Amino acid sequence: MAASEAYTEAWLAGPNDHQFFTRTYAPAAPRAIVIFVHGFVEHIGRYEAAFPVFPSRGITLFAYDQRGFGRTALDAEHKSKDASFGKTSWAEGLADIEWWVKYHVEKNPGVPVFLMGHSMGGGLVCAFPTRTHAPPSPDTVNLLSGVILTSPLIQLTHPKPRLLVSAGGQLGRLFPHTQVPAGVNPNALSRNPGRNDAYMNDPLVKTYGTLRGVGDMLNGGERLFATDWAHWPKNLPVLFCHGTADQVTSPKGTEHFYNKIPAEDKKLTLFPGAYHEMFQEIDNIPEKLSDEIISWVEAHLDYDGHAGADGVF
Repeated sequence: MAASEAYTEAWLAGPNDHQFFTRTYAPAAPRAIVIFVHGFVEHIGRYEAAFPVFPSRGITLFAYDQRGFGRTALDAEHKSKDASFGKTSWAEGLADIEWWVKYHVEKNPGVPVFLMGHSMGGGLVCAFPTRTHAPPSPDTVNLLSGVILTSPLIQLTHPKPRLLVSAGGQLGRLFPHTQVPAGVNPNALSRNPGRNDAYMNDPLVKTYGTLRGVGDMLNGGERLFATDWAHWPKNLPVLFCHGTADQVTSPKGTEHFYNKIPAEDKKLTLFPGAYHEMFQEIDNIPEKLSDEIISWVEAHLDYDGHAGADGVF
């Protein structure tokens, strides 16, 4: 275990003893816990400038490098023997989230637990309460006090042809671990050239995935957009945050999903001009985004069932 002034690092065992690299930003006495699920091909180290504000306002933020990504996949000394970059699936990702939700509920009895996902992680977090079969179990979904989504992968800004997505899914079942190119244009991530350059030169960021990982991600988003929105629990509060100029995931797709889900407490906050990675953006957008999320969490610590109003920054 390693520590800095802002966070504590640890390798923790997840499902089937799979080893995960984690960081915890924790105050002395947390009022809430937020579990963060990062995006495709990235890792939690990219958020160390944004997340210290959470414990400063009494909220623990727990983040982990997902199965198949970051140090969980690439750290030769600590990673599981069967781990490799991009080696994941939608079912495994959802089972991992379920594990961490249960872990934090058991470790912190009485402390509200929220789930937050960005991009691909946002797609997984959207899917988490809308699945018609495990994982997760309905009992685990009921443990959540709320869900936060930033630039979620529900629909791509420039969608792939449906035939290609369908074929990719079928190939993923036949050749799940075959690597395929899956890079993102760094200049489409944010309007911050320094952060985009850092992404492009980051040794923990790769420009490929696996057939199953990519296929599950795209098919999962299409299912959310087409049918699974209907399964959102009415009593599960949710906050959507999206930049209006996102060139990766579609803000209109997010708005469509937001409008259709039957949640009684839902809020959509748009950030005009912001690109995909709002935590890496300019014009104080990271600070505005964090404040919006934390304020929303604070408003749901004593949840009374009243829906929130939409917002624009």
